[in-house]
Amino acid sequence: MSDPHRLLFLCVANSARSQMAEGLARAMGGEHVHVQSAGSRPAYVHPAAIQVLSELGVDISEQWSKSVEEIDPESVDTVVTLCAEEECPLFLGKAARLHWEQPDPVGYDQDSTVRKFRVIRDNIRRQLSEWMEAREIPIRDLGS
Repeated sequence: MSDPHRLLFLCVANSARSQMAEGLARAMGGEHVHVQSAGSRPAYVHPAAIQVLSELGVDISEQWSKSVEEIDPESVDTVVTLCAEEECPLFLGKAARLHWEQPDPVGYDQDSTVRKFRVIRDNIRRQLSEWMEAREIPIRDLGS
């Protein structure tokens, strides 16, 4: 096996989009990827992120929010920003950069929030699948 590809997902609070991306990438890519996530203003892992990933059998309940300043630039091959209307954190280093724009799902009533989290989860899952297929990284099936 070749060395795992090293991914970093960034958003502002590292509570929703980047946390879901971290969990999905780890579950889908297994030992073929090394995954981290961070934000410019870390907060907490949003309960709806935990809920909608558990629907796919992915447990992110032990993940925590981290600051982008904690990430060693040498530990990243590709950084993926997930911000939409807000300004994404800056990451210094030589990593390749991708932008998968996703709106912030936080700030709605509970039912709407969970629906928005599901949409974003599915968008990120699709983008990860396409990214992994293009790099011939074997993908674990998470079911539907």
